[in-house]
Amino acid sequence: MTAVRGWFPTLIYNERLQARGLRAFNAELLDECRRIRDFDAAGRAWSARSYPLGYTSYGSLDRLQRFSSTFDALRQRIDPHVAAYARELNWDLRGGRLTMTDCWLNIMPRGCSHGFHVHPHAVISGTYYVHVPRGGPGLKFEDPRLTKMMAAPARRARGRVDLRAHIEYRARAGELILFESWLRHEVPANPVDEERVSISFNYHWS
Repeated sequence: MTAVRGWFPTLIYNERLQARGLRAFNAELLDECRRIRDFDAAGRAWSARSYPLGYTSYGSLDRLQRFSSTFDALRQRIDPHVAAYARELNWDLRGGRLTMTDCWLNIMPRGCSHGFHVHPHAVISGTYYVHVPRGGPGLKFEDPRLTKMMAAPARRARGRVDLRAHIEYRARAGELILFESWLRHEVPANPVDEERVSISFNYHWS
């Protein structure tokens, strides 16, 4: 047995939404995302104040799975992935359910970013990628122990991947990322002219 062992892992789930039919489904989602942006005057106003350069429905239409049958179809496809992730986390749901409570869309043109944050009051959060331009940013996660390292020296920049202070998952259209809601994450600024379109969501345990 080795003298050093890893404990208390942080698990992140990354998988394709489904095996077939993603191109057509994403085309339908992308069209609806753009229609919602055009319709959502309140969301555009909120975004101008709180989401510079981009658009998000977070401040106006944050339960899109109840507003749109297309988004509810997405929710139905995500539910089994959330159940699989919960099993990997070894959670005892005690007869309860994990339910999508919030769902909103994000459209990020060049220069738009979303700084480090968490999702309070949820247990699982995630993002589904509808359209990602070549060179578009991924999703960056932060080691949750950073605030507790006190006077520890910095880690080597080219050290082991699992011991880095930050890790970035590449964004790919048709893929889903799930993580525990307390894990700090950010989307770096989009460096390309084409819009990056994603759908974010929260699950609660009830």
